[in-house]
Amino acid sequence: MRILVTGATGYIGAAVVDALKRAGHQVVGLARSDDARSKLAARGVQVAQGDLKDPAGLAAVAKDVDAVLWTATANDKDVDTPAVAAVLGALQGTNKTFLYTSGVWVHGHTQGVANEDSPLNATPLVAWRPGVEQRVLNTPGVRGIVIRPGVVYGQGTGIPAMLTGSVKDSGAVTYVGTGENHWPVVFVEDLADLYVRAVEKAPSGTVLLATQGKPVKVKDIAQAASEGAGVAGKTKAWPLEEARKQFGPFADALALDQQFTSQKAEKLLGWAPKGPSLLEELRTGSYARR
Repeated sequence: MRILVTGATGYIGAAVVDALKRAGHQVVGLARSDDARSKLAARGVQVAQGDLKDPAGLAAVAKDVDAVLWTATANDKDVDTPAVAAVLGALQGTNKTFLYTSGVWVHGHTQGVANEDSPLNATPLVAWRPGVEQRVLNTPGVRGIVIRPGVVYGQGTGIPAMLTGSVKDSGAVTYVGTGENHWPVVFVEDLADLYVRAVEKAPSGTVLLATQGKPVKVKDIAQAASEGAGVAGKTKAWPLEEARKQFGPFADALALDQQFTSQKAEKLLGWAPKGPSLLEELRTGSYARR
């Protein structure tokens, strides 16, 4: 397929681009800046000029591809929502594919192990996302798919890098809240593999959670991060009320207690994550001090 990837130079998007290319698909990467264009061209990816703040331009680009994989976000309802709507409008009635990246935070606190059918109770940071999901799944004549990744890790970046980075400020790994909450996680390359499987085989209307292994207590994540950062055992709790003063609603998202099963992706698409665990990756992998 000829596939447009938005956010093609981002954390998830770049991994998805590589996985699609390995699977033999023709990839078109959306680029807003000269830097993004250069990065994509250097990787042998066809470049399409575009910006989330230009919905009409995005719609024009989308008409020339077989599928759109949406990994970009401005984290802003007033930018993301009209951008997605414009592309869906361009694809309406074509039976082409639109795969949207949401996230597990739309579930809020899960009160046990949740799945794709569990009620949504989005944390305020992403309260607008369920509405976008519904638009993706219900636009007539579009094969809409939604993936909700857990906390993405690998390649020394993403949210876990904030933990190792906090050592510079306090000499300890700092985490938000009590640390008794659980993070559902997914290795970036395994996540990219799921995107390829979904775009190739998932039925229209499919929603997939993307998490692997058992959810991990944030206290244990911080402990592993401290070992990898060379400050073995030094961790520091940051009360949620204090963290909100700096991070706003992002702090509440980091303090969510969530547990999920991704059996649907495993059974429907044969997804079998192979990457190292988050704790391994923090202790001795890409996040560890060299």
